[in-house]
Amino acid sequence: MKSGRNESSSKKLVSAGAAAWLLLPLLVLVVLKTDSLPQITLYSVDGVAPSPASDGEKDVAVADSIKDSNREQQFLAVNGEVDVSSVNSDSKNEKHFLAMNGEKDASLINSDVAAPAMRSNLSCNFSSVRMNICGMEGDVRIQGKASTVYVVSVSDYRPENSTVIIRPYPRKWEIPTMELVREITVRSTAPPREPGSSATNAMEDDTAPPAPRCTVTHDVPAVVFSTGGYSMNFFHAMTDVVVPLYNTARRYEGRVQLLATNYDRKWIAKFRHVLGALSSYPVIDLDADAAVRCFPSAHVGIESHMELSIDPALSFHGNTMMDFRDFLRSAYSLKRSWTTPVSRNNSSSSSSRKPRLVILLRRHSRAMTNEGDAMAAATEAGFEVVPAGPEVFGDMGKFAEVVNSCDVMVGVHGAGLTNMVFLPHNGTVVQIIPWGGMKWPCFHALGRPVPDMGLRYVEYEASAEETTLKDVYPRDHAVFTDPLSIHRQGYGMMWATFLDGQNVTLDIGRFRGVMEQLYQSVTLA
Repeated sequence: MKSGRNESSSKKLVSAGAAAWLLLPLLVLVVLKTDSLPQITLYSVDGVAPSPASDGEKDVAVADSIKDSNREQQFLAVNGEVDVSSVNSDSKNEKHFLAMNGEKDASLINSDVAAPAMRSNLSCNFSSVRMNICGMEGDVRIQGKASTVYVVSVSDYRPENSTVIIRPYPRKWEIPTMELVREITVRSTAPPREPGSSATNAMEDDTAPPAPRCTVTHDVPAVVFSTGGYSMNFFHAMTDVVVPLYNTARRYEGRVQLLATNYDRKWIAKFRHVLGALSSYPVIDLDADAAVRCFPSAHVGIESHMELSIDPALSFHGNTMMDFRDFLRSAYSLKRSWTTPVSRNNSSSSSSRKPRLVILLRRHSRAMTNEGDAMAAATEAGFEVVPAGPEVFGDMGKFAEVVNSCDVMVGVHGAGLTNMVFLPHNGTVVQIIPWGGMKWPCFHALGRPVPDMGLRYVEYEASAEETTLKDVYPRDHAVFTDPLSIHRQGYGMMWATFLDGQNVTLDIGRFRGVMEQLYQSVTLA
C-alpha cells in the first residue's frame, strides 16, 4: 500500500470546471467554520439517544463538505520514505508507555465489586464533518475485548435508543479510512443485578443486558482513541491523532488514562514522548484488554478541528497551534523556542553562526533530481545546510532536535514537511510545489496551517521546465496545456501523474534567487 492512500480504496475527485477551483478555498472555510461548530446533541440516560441523520439529512449536511473533503483527502501528501516505521532500539522509557494491562499504577484499584451507584450522563456530538465524539460521566465501564463502553443509570434507565456506535478516528467523511478503524459501542444500560436477584423493574429487560461488574476501578478520566486509519503516515499521525489527542487529553494535565483501539506497538513506541507528556499512565491496548475498567468519566473519540490546526474557539482552554508546538517542545526537551536572527555581516564569517536550513530529500517520487546543486545554492546564499534523507526520520526524537536547531525547512510537497511542528517560532517553511495545478491543494494541506503555528511560509512553484514530466509527455499534451483536466479524470489519475509520476529538476538560478531573498529575510543588517 502506498503511504497515506491506496488508489483502489480512494474516492474519485468531484468533477468540476477549472473555475470551480477558484471557489474551493472559500468553500473550505465555510465547511470548516460551520460544520465543526460545537452543536452538541445531549444524550443522557433519562433521555433519548440521538439517532444518526437520515439519508436525506446526511446528503444535505455533508454534500458540500465532501466535495472539498475529497480533494483534501486526495491531496494530503504521503511519503513512505519520510515515515520510516522503525523506532530507536533505545527503549529505556518505552516500556512505561506500552500497554501494561493488569499492572498496577496510581490511577487504579483492583476491584471485584460494582462501582458506587450514581447518576450518569452522556453527551454526543455528531454534527462535525470530521468526527463523532461522546463524553460521559458518572458510572462508566469499559470492556475492551467487547469494544463496549457502558454508561450506567441507577434509577431511570430506558432500554430504547440506548446504543451509539463510534469509530474513534477523526476522518469520518473518508469511508475507506474509517473502515480500517474498530467500532466502539457506547451503551446506556442498567446497573448489574446482585447475584440471585431478578429483574423487578419493567425497564430492565432482556433486550439490553445490564453492565458487567467492575474488575478494575480508576480514579481518573479515560480517553479512547485509535492508532488505525492512516496513522502510520507522519502527516496523518499528527493531524488525525496527535493534535486531536492533545485537544482532548491535555486539559487533565497527565491525570488521564489513554486507551487505544487498533493498538499498534510501533506507533505507541514512536510517539512515546507525546503520550508520556499527555498521560502519567501506560497506554492500554483496548482490543486485548479483558478487564472491565470503571472510570468517573470518559471521552470516546478525539477532538479534531481542521487539518494540522486547532481552532481556539473550539478548544477547551482556547489552545492554539503555538501552544501545541510549545507542548511538543517540552515533550521532546527541545532547546529553541524562537529563532534568533544573526547579523548578516557576522554570519558570512566562517567562525560565526549562520542561519541553519534543513532540506528534506525525497526518494522515488517528487525528488529533487539536482539536490546537490540545490544544497550548494543554499550554501552560497549564506545558509548552513543540513541534508535530511529518509534514513534520519526513523528516530523522531533525534530528528525533532535537528529540526529545532534550524531556522528554515525546505522540501517538495509531502508528509516530511509536517516536521515543521518542531521548528522554533518564527522559523520559515519553504514548500516546493510540483507541476500540475497543485498550488491550491498543496497550500491547503501544508501551507495554510503554517501561520497558525507561528511560522512564516514561502512557496516555490515548479514550472513546466522543472518537471521530469517533460521527458515523458509532449508539450502539447494535457499534462502541460490543461493539467486540471487530468484532475477531473479522477484521483487515481491525478495521483499517478502529478504526485507519484514526477520528480523536480530545479532551475538553480531561480532557486538561488529565492534562497538569497530568504537569507536576507532571516538575518539582520
